[in-house]
Amino acid sequence: MQSWATGVMDVLPNRPEVIYSGATTRAIVINLPAGERLSEHQVHEHTWLVLTEGQLEIVDPHDGTIAAGPGQVMHWDPNQRHEVRAIDDSRILILLTPWPGEGHPSERARANPAAICGSSRPPAPGHGLGI
Repeated sequence: MQSWATGVMDVLPNRPEVIYSGATTRAIVINLPAGERLSEHQVHEHTWLVLTEGQLEIVDPHDGTIAAGPGQVMHWDPNQRHEVRAIDDSRILILLTPWPGEGHPSERARANPAAICGSSRPPAPGHGLGI
């Protein structure tokens, strides 16, 4: 068994901490300060967000804005766009499954190693979390 006390982990603001990455799942803890956000984005996997501390606004282009407090669990299908805004300092647990999802860049690189190329571009404003 593996266990993590995410509420007391030393996770720097805006620096996600991958706490588990296995054959089917990736788990990430994010410390998102009040006023910060994860700009509108999408990922290749099913995304589960568990808010363990703080207050968030979750913005979904189709469902509108939802207020979230501790204990709130959200789910997005692969490639479903969303934005996360911290109203208060917030601690978030993200689960991505299956990991990596179909179309994820690491899967394309594995299928075609000659296509691997790095990028020196900085991350988009407000989303430089590299998850």
